[in-house]
Amino acid sequence: MQGSANLNIMIKAARKAGRSLNKDFREIENLQTSDASAVDFAARAARAASDSLRGDLIGARATYGYLDPAGEVAGEDPTRRWIVCGLDGEVNYRHAQPHFAVTIALEHKGRIASAVVFDPAKDEMFYAEKGQGAWLNDNKRVRVSSRSKMVDCIFGHAVPFGVKRTLPATMKDLARVMPECSGLRASGSVPLDLAYLAAGRLDGLWMREAKLWELAAATLIASEAGALIEGVREGQVPLEDGTVLAANNQVFDAFAKVIRSAD
Repeated sequence: MQGSANLNIMIKAARKAGRSLNKDFREIENLQTSDASAVDFAARAARAASDSLRGDLIGARATYGYLDPAGEVAGEDPTRRWIVCGLDGEVNYRHAQPHFAVTIALEHKGRIASAVVFDPAKDEMFYAEKGQGAWLNDNKRVRVSSRSKMVDCIFGHAVPFGVKRTLPATMKDLARVMPECSGLRASGSVPLDLAYLAAGRLDGLWMREAKLWELAAATLIASEAGALIEGVREGQVPLEDGTVLAANNQVFDAFAKVIRSAD
């Protein structure tokens, strides 16, 4: 796909931040015997990646707004905003598990127009622009799976950290879904789960409590690959309500029925 100038900026910025994360990741295995050191090291790596993204994206488009986990800065152009996470999957990162992502979304007039989810450890760049399909690395178009039976499907999910308000509902979800499918995967990175849905590696996923920067880029990539995406409850909007239920169009209705029957 011949991407826009903005998409090219996003891909370049994501790769640069990813190189920084990979460099620091090589040191993280040596810190596993000291939990505090690993936590602090991962936090510093996340800040370095975030600083890199902020510098590159604001440097390229100084008038755009900017939102990341550290906060939001309004831009001179009220119609455009970067939505960014320098290190999604930080818990994986600090445990030396090579499954984490850099995410960048460009919002235009309230809608996500361009999206990048980069997995530095595996050198996989997922990207999309509205109406242009979803892509992986050098112009490999990706599509959701065609599996049509729940029993053949693998679904992604996220277990809330600690005792959160969504934990009881999530446990009910797990009890209902597990007997109906081929397996569940909790990878520790919702953006990569959605990217894997786009590439047919997962058949669906759900999450009851998500941040905007976890969903903004990846939901566009998944939808451009043919996924159906809604909130966990009917009427919810993922980017507004922080919940997501997504699957290929063959199993979406059956999957949604199982998840929603727990509420």
